Amino acid sequence: MMAGGGIGGGEGNSRPMSEINTTPLVDVMLVLLVIFIITAPLLTHAVKIDLPQATSQPSPEKPDIIDVAIDPAGTMYWNDQTVTLEELNAKLHEVANKEPQPELHIRADKETRYQVLAEVMAYAQNAGVQKLGFVSDPTPK
Repeated sequence: MMAGGGIGGGEGNSRPMSEINTTPLVDVMLVLLVIFIITAPLLTHAVKIDLPQATSQPSPEKPDIIDVAIDPAGTMYWNDQTVTLEELNAKLHEVANKEPQPELHIRADKETRYQVLAEVMAYAQNAGVQKLGFVSDPTPK
């Protein structure tokens, strides 16, 4: 009998090997390291894209619209309510002090005297109304 164990063992050396073979693990890790070294510079290449910029500005408030109508007899209406020239003047001063200032739409019949229309426009100008428009009905009656 030989004393001491040699490679290839004898009859008494039949138990399984308990050490892990790390050589394949190291080989796989080296291959992965080489792959990452080669591909890493390709991943850092940036593509410049101009993205749209979002703005969050509040939408401007639409001003109110006040309708002033004048019939052929010279009667004036403030949003469908009959008013006198003095009441119209007072209401125009109130409107001129509002913020934002409402738009004043003047609607007159084609038979309305120009003098009445000119007085309404003069009162609006003296009150300080800045937005004034004329509304017409193009359909014949």
